[in-house]
Amino acid sequence: MNVSALSIRNPVPAILLFALLTVGGLLAFHRLPVQNFPDMDLPTVKITASLEGAAPSQLETEVARKIEDNLASLNLLDHITTTITDGLVSISVSFRLEKNSEEALNEVRNAVDSTEDLPSQMESPSVTKVTVQGSALITYAVRSTRLNETELSWFVDNDMTKALLSVSGVGGVSRIGGVDREVHVDLDPDVMGSMGVTAAAVSSRLKSVQADSSGGRGEVGGGRQTIRTLGAVASVEDLKSLAIPLPSGTLVRLDEIGTVTDSFSDRSSLAYLDAQPVIGVEIKRSNGFSDTGVAADIKAAIQKFAAANPDVEIDEAYSTVGPIIENYDGSMQMLYEGALLAVVVVWLFLRDVRATFLSALALPLSVIPTFLAMYFADFSLNTVTLLALSLVVGILVDDAIVEVENIARHLQMGKSAVDAALEAADEIGLAVIATTFTLVAVFLPTAFMSGIPGLIFRQFGVTAAVAVLASLLVARLLTPMMAAFMMKPHPVEEKDGRIMRAYMALMKACLHRRKLTVLGVCVFLGLSLSTIPFLKSGFLPASDDAQTKVTLTLPPGSTIEQTDAMARRAAAVLAKLPDITRVYVAVGSASSGGGPSSTTTSDVTSATLVVDLKPIGDRDRKQSEIENDVRQALAVLPGVRVEVGTGGNGTTLEITLASDDADTLDQVGSALEEQLRTLPGIGAVTSSASLQAPEIQIVPDFARAAALGVTSETISEAVRVATNGDYSSSMAKLNLPQRQVPIRVRLHPQNRAALDDIANLRVAGTNGSVELGSIADFRLGGSPSEINRIDRSRNITLSVELNGRTLGDVNGQAQALPALKDLPQGVHLVEQGELQRSSELFESFGIAMAIGVFCIYAVLVLLFHDFLQPLTILMALPLSLGGALLPLVITGTSFSMPAVIGLLMLMGVVTKNSILLVEYAIMARRGGMPRFEALVDACHKRARPIVMTTIAMGCGMLPVALSLSGGDSSFRQPMAIVVIGGLLTSTVLSLLVIPVIFTFIDDLMDLLTRPFRAKRERLG
Repeated sequence: MNVSALSIRNPVPAILLFALLTVGGLLAFHRLPVQNFPDMDLPTVKITASLEGAAPSQLETEVARKIEDNLASLNLLDHITTTITDGLVSISVSFRLEKNSEEALNEVRNAVDSTEDLPSQMESPSVTKVTVQGSALITYAVRSTRLNETELSWFVDNDMTKALLSVSGVGGVSRIGGVDREVHVDLDPDVMGSMGVTAAAVSSRLKSVQADSSGGRGEVGGGRQTIRTLGAVASVEDLKSLAIPLPSGTLVRLDEIGTVTDSFSDRSSLAYLDAQPVIGVEIKRSNGFSDTGVAADIKAAIQKFAAANPDVEIDEAYSTVGPIIENYDGSMQMLYEGALLAVVVVWLFLRDVRATFLSALALPLSVIPTFLAMYFADFSLNTVTLLALSLVVGILVDDAIVEVENIARHLQMGKSAVDAALEAADEIGLAVIATTFTLVAVFLPTAFMSGIPGLIFRQFGVTAAVAVLASLLVARLLTPMMAAFMMKPHPVEEKDGRIMRAYMALMKACLHRRKLTVLGVCVFLGLSLSTIPFLKSGFLPASDDAQTKVTLTLPPGSTIEQTDAMARRAAAVLAKLPDITRVYVAVGSASSGGGPSSTTTSDVTSATLVVDLKPIGDRDRKQSEIENDVRQALAVLPGVRVEVGTGGNGTTLEITLASDDADTLDQVGSALEEQLRTLPGIGAVTSSASLQAPEIQIVPDFARAAALGVTSETISEAVRVATNGDYSSSMAKLNLPQRQVPIRVRLHPQNRAALDDIANLRVAGTNGSVELGSIADFRLGGSPSEINRIDRSRNITLSVELNGRTLGDVNGQAQALPALKDLPQGVHLVEQGELQRSSELFESFGIAMAIGVFCIYAVLVLLFHDFLQPLTILMALPLSLGGALLPLVITGTSFSMPAVIGLLMLMGVVTKNSILLVEYAIMARRGGMPRFEALVDACHKRARPIVMTTIAMGCGMLPVALSLSGGDSSFRQPMAIVVIGGLLTSTVLSLLVIPVIFTFIDDLMDLLTRPFRAKRERLG
């Protein structure tokens, strides 16, 4: 059934269909979330187990290994990553993308619950699904001249956090800086010693007294009542006079054995904005929400909240939304510019306003319905999907160009508009359908790619495929119908111009010298393939977000005051550098990684500086050059490890070594770190190998301790409570109207500043308390400050700042280093992060390419009813390689994901040109025309639409290739370079070489069918 003829005769259904699709697409467009990239998060479950005061080595044996062993058998597991610090075990269990997140959560929870023999003092580990982005979306700086620090901290924790969490899409709010209110009971050791009581006993008794308890039931007066024991006091003054019973049977007021003060807990973080102290409020987005939408809602909520609280000043410290909006605007501008250039090219060729209008109409009518399909597929308006639409702009207008150009040619024969539209649409119909379905055949196999690369390819492929199918609908239903009513007949004697005459002469020369032509093509292919060794590879190119990070790490054992002084010194140095506009400092927090894998942890020996740069358009230097200046400027800081960069895509190479032998692993890690520093052109090299944290070690004299009835557990508890207070869950609490304030019982600070003070601590024994120094020895030692594990083995990760170089280049040089080439037995490399994604990318791309080529071939066989001639069309694919790869080598652009996507798209585009030629030649041959004349006629009739579509597509992508569209072009540019380069070379070569290949395939077919023809003639 000829749908074009049906639409011409009955135009109403087609008009209604596109009206409906357009309205639906516009509604969907306004509901689509805006993001930088699709959420690239693997299903991840976090396990947190805490035991205050426990050393990392102790937690590794008693907690981490046991839980990891139970997790190892889970299905579709990607990695088990464990970080163990003082008192805390954090295990991240990541699964492959195909894993259902709820199923993953349940499996991990069951595995943790079934873990036996965990320490009795430890609370049950918490198991949570990661539903929040790792890095902050927006961070605010809060300050006040009327509220003190304690009041302002509570204001942030209570009032501001409530207001922010009510915003849809906000997944978490955290405070940096400020203090947490605590009541301190600082005990006097002399008074305690005279009474023969320990700090642990006081803390335990206080908790027993300072408590409201429920229990019992009364039946007074014929009714029923619950009974509560109200033992908790409500103020610090009442707490001072609280009498507590001691184990000896005596009682004592709390203020008689120590000083009771309303204070705050030990400071764990600080924040500064442009050298001024503030309290930072970090806001993180939930997965699946729009970056820009959530940010806009947050800003509206903060504006309203600030108006209701004039005593507090709230400023935006930094935001990651700016580059996202800039890239979105750049992508949309690129779409508009590409569409406009494509339309101009059509007009230059056709010189007919009506024909140009018909071709141009295909763009909005193809793009807008695509938004509807994106909405139903849960896609977002991100760099990938908008780039897909930008790159197919030329393709979308292509089908309409072919239809309109063919109709215009029939009109020039003197036919009426309706007859010209009917005959032209029927003549070109098969070619248009074939070209569209070959493109769909290329894009759809990307839906079967796995992992993070598959997620990105899928959004690109499905978006492009839907847009192309929509353009087919326009070309078959709307364009012929509107041409029949709008285009006017104007018979013209068609004359070939100089370019057409020159092309026809060259094409005929190629047909007469077939072997020489094929030899030239083989030489070209050889040269094309020879560029492959010069290609640089990576996963994603480094981006320029006009924002970078500096992470400072001091030696283990450093205090927060020392970290604070070093961070402020670094901020002062950075503030003087050009192209830097603002510096936000978070002391006591360490940021690692970028993008989806970013994490922020609390650590008093670390500080993170977020450095805002001038917008891309307002500076001449790349972000990597500015980061190099930062690196050099901060080299003056003594005894500090400096890491510069967000650690995001394309900026860092991570080499992970794993082993069960910790000593051998440390040796290999140190050797590799030294060798990596010799690589040219890189930035800093940092190792996750833990330094020794200083510790005071108490070694009991077991014989004396046993004689006095003192156990190791008793000693540990006495020392812990006396120096740091009881476990948080075991502390007494002061009940206030909206919260509970912990009451920390420990020795006075001046009585825990020396080893002798600890030796004088009283420990409960069988016959009263004894001095700790009489039953134990003391020494200063060290233990790992942090232990990192991956997949049940200890690991060391060496991070190499690429400093503008590509991942594949630096990794290739690193793999050639002696330390990596000759790894000792028991030490092995673990691929994770960008290296793992890069391997997945090229493996998946190979599979997708093979499936795509087969699908193209299958579609062509079905359409042409021929098994051999489709091979002619496929020969256009290798012809595009030289043009695609050579520009990458010349410009130094890495062969990364955008270039791979561009190459995949190129496969579909170059086959379109070949189809137009081959389809016409086949039809002409079937009509009785000799082969040579059929090929000459096909080249004469189809050269113009082929050149038109190539130039239209090239111009449509030119703003992308030249980075004229604004925003960060690091992802968009490589794709456009590949497509434009491959398109130009394949078009030129296809117009000359495809006819020659057609003759060879035709000769082969004649050779294969000759015996059957001879047999048929004999039988006939």
